[in-house]
Amino acid sequence: MVDNQRPHVKEINIGNEMRTSFLDYAMSVIVSRALPDVRDGLKPVHRRILYAMNDLGMHADKAYKKSARIVGDVIGKYHPHGDSAVYEAMVRMAQDFSYRYPLVDGHGNFGSVDGDPAAAMRYTEAKMSKISMELLRDINKNTISYADNYDGSEREPVVLPARFPNLLVNGASGIAVGMATNIPPHQLGETIDAVLAVSEDPDITIDELMENHITGPDFPTGATILGRSGIRKAYETGKGSIIIRAKAEIEEQANGKARIIVNQIPYQVNKAKLVEKIAELARDKKIEGITDLRDESDRNGMRIVIELRRDANPNVLLNNLYKQTSLQTSFGINMLALVDGQPKVLNLKQMLEYYLEHQKVIVRRRTMYELEKAEARAHILEGLRIALDHIDAIIKLIRGSDTADEARTGLIDQFNLTEKQAQAILDMRLQRLTGLERDKIENEYTELAKLIDELKTILADESKLIEIIREELLEIKERFNDVRMTDIASGGFDFFEDEDLIPEEDIVITLTHRGYIKRLPSSTYRSQRRGGRGVQGMETKEDDFVEHLISTSTHDTVLFFTNKGKVYRLKGYEIPEFGRTAKGLPIINLLEIDKDEWVNAVITVHDFEAEEAYLFFTTKHGISKRTELIQFKNIRRGGLIAVNLRDEDELIAVRLTNGHKQMIIATRNGALIHFKESDIRSMGRTAAGVKGINLREDDAVVSMEILEENQFVLNVTENGYGKQTPQADYRVINRGGRGVSTANITEKTGKIVAVKTVTGDEDLMIITESGVLIRMPVEAISQTGRNTQGVRLIRLQEGESVATVASLESEEEEIAVVEATEAPGDAKEAEVKHQEDNE
Repeated sequence: MVDNQRPHVKEINIGNEMRTSFLDYAMSVIVSRALPDVRDGLKPVHRRILYAMNDLGMHADKAYKKSARIVGDVIGKYHPHGDSAVYEAMVRMAQDFSYRYPLVDGHGNFGSVDGDPAAAMRYTEAKMSKISMELLRDINKNTISYADNYDGSEREPVVLPARFPNLLVNGASGIAVGMATNIPPHQLGETIDAVLAVSEDPDITIDELMENHITGPDFPTGATILGRSGIRKAYETGKGSIIIRAKAEIEEQANGKARIIVNQIPYQVNKAKLVEKIAELARDKKIEGITDLRDESDRNGMRIVIELRRDANPNVLLNNLYKQTSLQTSFGINMLALVDGQPKVLNLKQMLEYYLEHQKVIVRRRTMYELEKAEARAHILEGLRIALDHIDAIIKLIRGSDTADEARTGLIDQFNLTEKQAQAILDMRLQRLTGLERDKIENEYTELAKLIDELKTILADESKLIEIIREELLEIKERFNDVRMTDIASGGFDFFEDEDLIPEEDIVITLTHRGYIKRLPSSTYRSQRRGGRGVQGMETKEDDFVEHLISTSTHDTVLFFTNKGKVYRLKGYEIPEFGRTAKGLPIINLLEIDKDEWVNAVITVHDFEAEEAYLFFTTKHGISKRTELIQFKNIRRGGLIAVNLRDEDELIAVRLTNGHKQMIIATRNGALIHFKESDIRSMGRTAAGVKGINLREDDAVVSMEILEENQFVLNVTENGYGKQTPQADYRVINRGGRGVSTANITEKTGKIVAVKTVTGDEDLMIITESGVLIRMPVEAISQTGRNTQGVRLIRLQEGESVATVASLESEEEEIAVVEATEAPGDAKEAEVKHQEDNE
């Protein structure tokens, strides 16, 4: 009969089982694999590798042995995981570009900074490095505790003595379950000095530690850390981010060309991939001016050579390389370590304190071990002294005994000795009876008595214990200290620190229709009187012109809004400075915008927290929104969503307002709505907005403008017709309506291309689809009513149409770029100077 009860099957709740099993797994990864111990700075696999090498006698002063032998020993005795995991951990410990002070001395191919893998472990050899010997010093003096290995057949250390603060010196990185650690390496001498400072003054502050001892991380690849604010935050809270920049210098060659030499790169950057990325940017014309790229690195050091064109600005190009390649990277610091088996985020002082406490335990246990050993030897010597004082009686007793046990018992009874003393006397050689040997015993006993007193004093007085720790740390510092490799600069892209180093001055920024941007000091600008000829402000292509001209400051923020609804930011000083005739730099070199993305609004901001400051947005589908300016104060390097677009919508225009303006929105089919800005409530940055205008079928917004008093509404159609209409012709209605007709749209005129608000003092730039440009004064355009067609502004070839319209400063009164000298006295002099400048 079949037993349907199946008593051997245990019913469990699968939810509880999954929860329990996952927690067990998570804790195993956290404690036994991924996180370092705060005391020795090692993960279990690194600790086991060093312990196995020490056990095999692979010391720094011995010969190299095959890496496979080490890996096999580690796997077989202590670490029941894959051999590749153990070997890869050991390889990293031997790489001088991964560890600030390598713990393994490797012989053979242990990989490279180019990302080349190490040779197979059957080919490479290794032994302990000299400094790693200090991690295991005094391990045989009962300084640490041991635990059973995975099968109980061996014993392994729970922690190493770690006679220097390895967690900070070499750092650590690891990903556990739900948490990760990333501790940067530090310079040995600075770190030891910081430990000594904490031992001297337990109340020392982190500021004092940073100011006088440990200035910041020190990476094995050198480079430069930009700013101290990220370091300070990490040291104070345990978490922070720092920016690391490669060390590069610009060399001027005899032929007038410049080249950039990179000799140190950020930590954990793959050099080969870095060179490949620079070559890719040069090939795709994302960075212009590079003529040759070579990696001349050799055994003497790193050297990446970037040859430049004669007309290239090396400082601007290097700045773009920092922004677009891993010549500049960020390092996220997360100082998480195991404290008493529990993961804990620690600040700098806590890490130093835990290490100091560990050293107190190590030195105390070593002292107790040495005391026990000294007392045991003194006990034996006391017995030998008794024997020498009664040597004749002892010899007689031994000769009269039938067995060794009888002799031992006789010695214990007659001379009041312990069993160990009696055995030592029985084991004593006859040569110890000589006078010289007797003196040695006495001297040894006297020295031991002094040592015992000294050891007891150390155990009774913590100040003496700390003094020993200090002496031993200073000895290690003297033996292994080296020069700092990573510089710390007071500036870089830490804006607040950077601005302190850059003088505030007025500048003018130009952005052309084709996307070329530059800045010049406003001192190189002057206004010409009416009737002046003007001079060339910049050399642009025939189909290009300055579309945005902004007067601002080097410390002001410039916001760039694109058709995809994103906003990017640059500080005024971050926009490269060019000569007045230079066309500038493609804006894609400064902003991380896509190929099908372009800037259609530029707004400069001096104070994000100004009262009644708003940004007003309108999209192609007629959606508008108003958002407080302060919500755009913090914008990431990669940009930020300024307005959420839907259904292939596009951002048409953005204007800076005060909450009390009057707005107009115009469409390609000739509808125009005039409403108060306050009709649209202020909303959040991520809001999509509300209807600004209710579009009819097959219609789209082409323009959004602020309409001030005494302004006119200027319309331009795709077939080249245009007109001005007085503001009074457009009554104010509520937002969201269909609006009124702003022009009589016919087959002859074509659809509306753009609508501008003008005073009559501006110039109008019209660009056709074939790239033809025409510039004319607005005052020359007829003023007519809303329902008229307008007049012809430009004669077009058959099949041609107007593509873009821009309103500019009047050519007679525009700001003209000249050298910062006396203005020419008349138009003739201006013409001569203009020709000379172009030459």
